[in-house]
Amino acid sequence: MTLPLLERVPLAPYTTLGLGGPARYFHECTTEAELRQALTAARERRLRVQIIGGGSNLVVADAGFPGLVLKVAIGGVTFRDAPDGVELVAGAGVEWDGLVRQAVERGCAGIECLSGIPGTVGATPIQNVGAYGQEIADSLVSVRCLERASLAEVVFTHDQCEFVYRGSRFKGRDRDRFVVLAVSLRLRRDTLPQVRYAELAQAVSRHGGLEQLEPGPAVRVVRHTVLELRRRKSMVLDPADPNTRSVGSFFVNPVLPTGAFDELVRRWRDAGEVDPIPTFPADGRVKVPAAWLIEHAGFAKGYRQGGVGISTRHALALVNHGGTTTELLALAQSIDRAVYERFGVRLEREPVVVE
Repeated sequence: MTLPLLERVPLAPYTTLGLGGPARYFHECTTEAELRQALTAARERRLRVQIIGGGSNLVVADAGFPGLVLKVAIGGVTFRDAPDGVELVAGAGVEWDGLVRQAVERGCAGIECLSGIPGTVGATPIQNVGAYGQEIADSLVSVRCLERASLAEVVFTHDQCEFVYRGSRFKGRDRDRFVVLAVSLRLRRDTLPQVRYAELAQAVSRHGGLEQLEPGPAVRVVRHTVLELRRRKSMVLDPADPNTRSVGSFFVNPVLPTGAFDELVRRWRDAGEVDPIPTFPADGRVKVPAAWLIEHAGFAKGYRQGGVGISTRHALALVNHGGTTTELLALAQSIDRAVYERFGVRLEREPVVVE
């Protein structure tokens, strides 16, 4: 059977930014067999392939993509009891926040702090999605993938994923080698959720705290509070909020060796500043908020440059105000350059740029 490929499909509607030109060819894969067939067709036609999911971490060039874009829409969610909790298996195309909602409704803890993050399940292990002191690596058991070259199925255990802060082998040495098919998570039941992030802990305490609650209601309070915090920062998709036409955090918080952090402090002091630089511990190194660096390099929340700008609520979110991808990437470059000139720190971009 010949695989039907759509032609000249606009990609902007498939992204949260709403930017980018068309795909030369496009196909939505709802099964693993369909994905294998599409990759085979691409090889036969010698087409470049770009895999997409929910488009929440995607920046598409104005000219679009000259090859085949495959949207992975493989579904399926299974919860089953395990000796030490609950095992959750979800297809790569499952909407992530919907999955979190299902887990929380069942009283399962482990991914509640990741509420409100847009996109699909398949992207979560690639960039080790995290927020409010929790990462997907905390609960992930395994990732089932398809190797693009051989079309062989490969299962990676947690340790084999080589998770790091906002990254994994799939974003590093094996970038574009595998397509995620499904993710297996181990969640906890009958235990109170762990709240490690100071901002979240303070917000939860304003709701009365968790100590007097049973585990089920407690995990629901955490999800509700996370969504509340994310809405205040325009980090929950809302068509009525122009700030959400973004990819969320455009830059990763730098994690600096102590020597590099000392140099950052020296530059800060030499500029006559006396306030402390906000930091978080990070396995013997120092994590510095990228939003703080951006604002102190001269880019305030609400900054506009042509048809793009910075969110009025969060300095890490670059927003489309009817502009172009070229404008957005130029703004990102200006921010990176200003941060480096002032602080000697290079910012790493979080989204994938497709061109």
